[in-house]
Amino acid sequence: MKSQPRQNLTQQLAHDLGFAIVRGIYPINEGLPSEADLCIKYDVSRSATREAVKMLSAKGLISSRPKQGIRVLPESSWNMFDTDVLRWILSSNPSLSLLKEFTQVRVALEPQAAALAAISATAEQLAEIDNALARMADADKGLDDTLEADIAFHTSILVASNNRFFVQLTEFISTALRVSIRYTNHIKGVPGADVAKHADILNTIKSRNPERAKKAVETILEEALELIESRLV
Repeated sequence: MKSQPRQNLTQQLAHDLGFAIVRGIYPINEGLPSEADLCIKYDVSRSATREAVKMLSAKGLISSRPKQGIRVLPESSWNMFDTDVLRWILSSNPSLSLLKEFTQVRVALEPQAAALAAISATAEQLAEIDNALARMADADKGLDDTLEADIAFHTSILVASNNRFFVQLTEFISTALRVSIRYTNHIKGVPGADVAKHADILNTIKSRNPERAKKAVETILEEALELIESRLV
């Protein structure tokens, strides 16, 4: 029972420091306070501080070496697939260029996931996509959350691909979608996604036509990418 509070303190300290790093409060290539100073500043134990430092090191945000202290690593070292890192970045006013890069990742992954779903999705997995689409329709009527329903639709297709690597990316995709969908809907001036276009994706998957499924997903993602690029000009 005693380990739980310490673990919570460790996670909270890792969150506070990680968020501060991505916001630039602790500049890249410069040092963080020592573990002893962090203990005092955040009012946590030395062991909790040490564990938090280890967590941030594993995420690529910092390095901690004897005689060199704790230093903030350049962004190129950060593990962008770590959902904590991604969440901190997205919570600190992410740049349009970052949203563009994330959408490019979606373009590379999600059409193929839809094609695989058209080939291998089970009846239960198709039902999950169907349910997410129904939620999107309900959201248009104010009966569900537009963002959550949209995310459920896209992540259920990743699961239905039955590719273990795509399935592992559902949390990563879900985390970033919370910002990118909200942003692209804002540009379009609509509260939610186009249900008809998402229904077309589901129908192509149900018809077991991988090429059409792939193209249907590419269509909506290319539209999102064009919207972001239009604001970068």
